[in-house]
Amino acid sequence: MQVKSRHHLRADEISDLEAAIESKTGVELDGDAYEMVELADEPFDVVLVDGETDVVQFADEAFLTVQGANRHEVTKGVVTVDAGAISFVSDGADVMRPGIVEADATVREGDLVTIAEETHGKVLAIGRALVDGEEMTGDSGKVVESIHHVGDDLFEFVV
Repeated sequence: MQVKSRHHLRADEISDLEAAIESKTGVELDGDAYEMVELADEPFDVVLVDGETDVVQFADEAFLTVQGANRHEVTKGVVTVDAGAISFVSDGADVMRPGIVEADATVREGDLVTIAEETHGKVLAIGRALVDGEEMTGDSGKVVESIHHVGDDLFEFVV
């Protein structure tokens, strides 16, 4: 991933970003420095919060990265998977219903969600919900499309 440009965010941009992240994840970001890192050939940009890659900025919405979700306690939009799903989700696979043990009922189709493992609560991936939260548990079908996971280019990205 090639950096196209870097700049600090204005106070109003920071307020909007913090409000968006809090409404989707329940996380109150409270950084001293917010820096936008625009990437040349990626469909997203990265926001550094106090030098850490905590936020990914898609064209129209911001969300926590896997690292950001693990650094902060996410309380909204969490989909929890069982131990059998960990290796698949960590490799970037979409999430299937049988692997889900719990899902936030407030999640709506199209929302970004954090995918965490059941035993320790560690976030393994970020995905987009393909169904509402109350419809995620069950016997078959894909319910979350993986868009960022442990070990991918964004996870390994260092400025």
